[in-house]
Amino acid sequence: MTDLRKVVTSLRRPRLLVRAARIGVQDYNRDRDLRRLTGQSRTPSPVTAVTALLETEGALETTRKTGDASYSAMDHVDVLIALMAEVRGLPRLP
Repeated sequence: MTDLRKVVTSLRRPRLLVRAARIGVQDYNRDRDLRRLTGQSRTPSPVTAVTALLETEGALETTRKTGDASYSAMDHVDVLIALMAEVRGLPRLP
């Protein structure tokens, strides 16, 4: 199994996005925010959530890097907030 913590901590994103996400983590509400971001009716497990959020974040990063007009920094920060918060709930690997 891939250590999702290492995957998330190895992400390199613009400092402003990361700083905004760190500030937003304190207002993160797992039930409310994860349902909205993943589109699921039930709140997923942390492993499922992080996996889905990594896919979404990867797509947002690609859109950002290509300069696509559909890119939303607000959406990107929302996903980064959820990733930072959800990584805390991941089980530790031996």
